[in-house]
Amino acid sequence: MRYAVFALAVMAAPAFAQEVEIAETINGQMEAFRGQDVVGAFAYASPLIQGIFGTPENFGKMVEQGYPMVWNPGPVQMMELRTVAGALWQRVRVADAMGRGWYLDYRMIEGPKGWLIDAVQLLPMQDLGA
Repeated sequence: MRYAVFALAVMAAPAFAQEVEIAETINGQMEAFRGQDVVGAFAYASPLIQGIFGTPENFGKMVEQGYPMVWNPGPVQMMELRTVAGALWQRVRVADAMGRGWYLDYRMIEGPKGWLIDAVQLLPMQDLGA
């Protein structure tokens, strides 16, 4: 019995570490945006996203205009991490400046130096308060 519990713990450890690293990546980008550090925030984006926007300034403008709850985030809560069609998606709840909660899905990819954000989808439903 003890062996089975130990085996389960060993198998769960990499998944838990992955969840922690993904949360650190998303929170790191949110912190960079809180500090208006678009260069720092851009560093968390995948090569695909960096290629699309070209510069941290272009990326920052897109986030400021299209994702104001990420540009100036309130409390952030990691929800479920799941695999969809082979890709890892992290659901995140973030409050905007007015205290409204928004749900976003972050597609994550693993790069040579850690996890990167490869896409963000704003989900259609928001909740009414923080």
